[in-house]
Amino acid sequence: MAIPDINGQRKFTTTEHELSVAEIVENLGDRWWRLNNLYYIRDENGNKILFKPADREAQRILHENFWYFMIVPKARQLGVTTFFTILYLDAVLFNENKSAGIICHKQEDMKKIFRNKVKFAYDNLHPWVRKIVGTPVTDNANELVFQGGVSDGSSIFVSMSTRGGTVQYLHISEFGYVCAKAPDKAEEIVTGAINSVHVGNVVSIESTAAGREGYFYEFCMDAEKLRKENTKLSPMDWKIFFFPWYMDPKYVLDGVVSMTKEELDYFKLLETKHNVKLTIQQKNWYIKKRQKMRDKMFSEFPSTLDEAFQATIEGAYYAREMSRVYLENRIRPLIHDPMYSVDTWWDLGMNDFNVILLTQTIHGQIKFIDMYWNSGYGLSHYYEWLKEGRENSGYRYGFHNLPHDVEVKELGTGLSRRQTLHSLGMRGIKVGLKLGVAESIDKVRSLFHRFCFDEIRCEKLHTSLFNYRREYDDKMGAFKDKPRHDENSHFADPLRLLAQMWREDIVLLNGDDGVDNQDQAFFG
Repeated sequence: MAIPDINGQRKFTTTEHELSVAEIVENLGDRWWRLNNLYYIRDENGNKILFKPADREAQRILHENFWYFMIVPKARQLGVTTFFTILYLDAVLFNENKSAGIICHKQEDMKKIFRNKVKFAYDNLHPWVRKIVGTPVTDNANELVFQGGVSDGSSIFVSMSTRGGTVQYLHISEFGYVCAKAPDKAEEIVTGAINSVHVGNVVSIESTAAGREGYFYEFCMDAEKLRKENTKLSPMDWKIFFFPWYMDPKYVLDGVVSMTKEELDYFKLLETKHNVKLTIQQKNWYIKKRQKMRDKMFSEFPSTLDEAFQATIEGAYYAREMSRVYLENRIRPLIHDPMYSVDTWWDLGMNDFNVILLTQTIHGQIKFIDMYWNSGYGLSHYYEWLKEGRENSGYRYGFHNLPHDVEVKELGTGLSRRQTLHSLGMRGIKVGLKLGVAESIDKVRSLFHRFCFDEIRCEKLHTSLFNYRREYDDKMGAFKDKPRHDENSHFADPLRLLAQMWREDIVLLNGDDGVDNQDQAFFG
């Protein structure tokens, strides 16, 4: 590794006033000792404190399990950015010709990190240490470049964007928000900054989550898959570290706090499904914090990795509804019940996605048990997939619900797509009306309390519902009153059709357009 090897894991209690030159000389080759004894930072209250990762669980875990490419989805204020900042400062101070870069998503954060962490830590080094590491020849608002001493030719900068050349240590702060708010900048960081780091050097990314799309989400999911499969990592694989809110001992509250049934069920779910056992003081703190954070609680203070990415994103249509789905454990493995018919809900596309959602209505619950999507195929392709579902999975189809444009006639054949499906053998076709987007979205919201989603087979659906959001007007700096047309909208649109056409007694009805009995509705 480019960073000196780790030596020792003991805790230290010395302060700068107790350090002698002899003690420094004796321990200077031990990075863990240096990190726990040499550096001072400003805390959240502006006080000067000794940087001491041995006393911060997240920082200690990162150091003990250090890797080349590290990605850290986390709760707020666990000291992760501080850890990497001081670690990389230490790396350039005690090595010649090394470069470290820290990329922030906001100018305000850039200034704070440089002023309160990088510059403050260097300025408050023991005088003897400052003498041997070298002198900054460039000392401006966001960069230190050293000359002479053991750091000769090394540098560290804090910036909002990438720079030319290569770095040996790169940290990217709040990358989830960069991906959500500035995808072009995220693309630049990935293709430019990360790709410029050569094999054997170090990249770290930390962020609270900001939705279930973009590079940060993809990198985390790839890394989590490798972790679950216990895959031996290469120097170019991401190693994931998730740090939940309850890791911080400060997040406790004494006294008596009343808990709703929903909150009690949530804590029970954490314990039974995730083996997370909280103290009453931690539960108190969480309830009070959630009352203030509301929809932002999952992203700012997640309890599990899955929960972190259930975070609502700005402009999302179903933000609160999907948060409640998650809290009530309505994303879980679902079993097809052969006693009930399966209804299908379509979003038609040729060049775009054609999406089919499969539901069973059981005791008033609308269970999304399966789905299929593709593009570039004719209707016969989707008809064959449904046939396979009947033959291989035992699906007994009820109604096939299609949007109003199924009645549009194709120029080549003169037949509507409904007629084409009928000629293939599909029966039980029902056609929806053309409704306004806002009206149909409201109808979907009114049904959300009935929805359950299969965790695996319908992952694309429940992920898209988290990400389905309004289009943003960059010039006006505001959201438009219409959905953003992207991949997510294709998977959300069949729900608007469902909200218009669904009836709780649908499984008891026959079609009203001359179709066969439901037991025989699929085939002509």
